[in-house]
Amino acid sequence: MREGFAVEDALKPERVVIGTSSKQVEEILRDLYEPFVRSGNPILFMDVKSAEVTKYAANSFLAAKISFMNDLSEYCEKVGADIENIRVGIGSDSRIGKRFLFAGIGYGGSCFPKDVKALIHSTDSAGIELKIVKAAQNVNENQINRFFNLILKRFEGNIKGKQFALWGLAFKPNTDDTREAPAFRLIDMFLEKGANVKAYDSEAIANTRQVYGDKISYATGIYDCTENADALIVATEWNVFRKPDFSKLTSLMKNPIIFDGRNLYSLDEMAKLGFEYYCIGRRRINSKIKE
Repeated sequence: MREGFAVEDALKPERVVIGTSSKQVEEILRDLYEPFVRSGNPILFMDVKSAEVTKYAANSFLAAKISFMNDLSEYCEKVGADIENIRVGIGSDSRIGKRFLFAGIGYGGSCFPKDVKALIHSTDSAGIELKIVKAAQNVNENQINRFFNLILKRFEGNIKGKQFALWGLAFKPNTDDTREAPAFRLIDMFLEKGANVKAYDSEAIANTRQVYGDKISYATGIYDCTENADALIVATEWNVFRKPDFSKLTSLMKNPIIFDGRNLYSLDEMAKLGFEYYCIGRRRINSKIKE
């Protein structure tokens, strides 16, 4: 079900989890799936309820890893630590692993939010409180607010009439899916404050039009998006956003200000190029925010 990797996962699954109480079903499904796990990855049979919880727990655990890093990022900003260094440091521990440790503006999509909510609902219905999963959900909700408040603070609380370039609409790269996308949360907050948004995404503009219509404007490319912008917001880590022509951005934008919700750029490079650069869990470059 991973968007962008559906075929690969179907043909080369890390594991196959099947919930059934029928020996006949087990035999049929084992025969069906064995050709896809010839490298030795397991086919796991268990009762139906355990299989269901396995699915919800896996996605909730990954969501908790993301939220842990986002929670830690606020502390890093306060004390001058760099969340990117910490990510590499703890990710090299095989007990933790490298994946799902990227701080940012939160998770979205069709799986994580839905499965986290489903597990919380199921456990609440059973009279059991999953405190860690609830905390992960709360951190994810707060992270986008914290990011938007940083933008507001830079513009002294007033962004009415300001023009913001938004890079990324899909909840992650390599998909056009905008369900629960952090970019949509940002758009809602910008519009509520009277700001103007011009957005670009290589895949998700059609889906965005269905939601926002002409409430925002849509760019044909990354540079068209930034023309006359008061600031650039990076919301999705598409590869095309990783190595832009920064000199061209400077010439197009009203102000060389970047709010990077995905930590795509080098702090040293941003300082050298003269950008005001705000990111997640790292120091601010050329900041005009008064603490």
